[in-house]
Amino acid sequence: MASDQVTLLDFWPSPFGMRVRLALAEKGVKYEYSEEDLRNKSALLLQMNPVNKQIPVLVHNGKPVCESLIIVQYIDEVWKDSAPLLPSDPYQRAQARFWADFVDKKIYDFGRKIWTKKGEEQEAAKKDFIDSLKLMEGELGDKPYFGGETIGYVDIALVPFYSWFYAYETIGNFNIEAECPKMIAYCKRCLQKETVSKALEDPQKVYDFVLMLMKKFGIE
Repeated sequence: MASDQVTLLDFWPSPFGMRVRLALAEKGVKYEYSEEDLRNKSALLLQMNPVNKQIPVLVHNGKPVCESLIIVQYIDEVWKDSAPLLPSDPYQRAQARFWADFVDKKIYDFGRKIWTKKGEEQEAAKKDFIDSLKLMEGELGDKPYFGGETIGYVDIALVPFYSWFYAYETIGNFNIEAECPKMIAYCKRCLQKETVSKALEDPQKVYDFVLMLMKKFGIE
């Protein structure tokens, strides 16, 4: 597909954008990266995602695909000749989709509450976040990756949040590795892959970005 025109509309600290960057890297797809200013959204973003007006958006030969997990599935289906991300078995594929959805509904949601809430609400979010990570540790089992011997769909859904772990820990005053050593070992193992290390942003930079957001929204 050498003639393909692929553009990613993205915003650097977004874990959802990092998913798409990682999936494209795993597939070896060349693409143009377009950084969005979410305070002043481009005409292209509004044209390509008029419903949600959000990043990431993958524009493939002029046609937009929105929502990160849907984009990752699309990438897997279009560039199917290399590095399959979803299992071929229907049941295993359904399980992978379940756990990727779990990341969105639990890991993202509780993580966000850690830096947007205070007091009892923050403490509850920290507990729920750790409990969710422990459930994922159980699903990982003794496998090197959720995809087995290679990085797959669930790995791509989850590991970008590692870039945010430092912010969650520092703002919430807790230690993820102390509670979930297996999860941190897994994330570090993923980072040994060049595709992952290049797709993920520096945790310190993400933390600084979150502090800026907290200041903007008056969260002390």
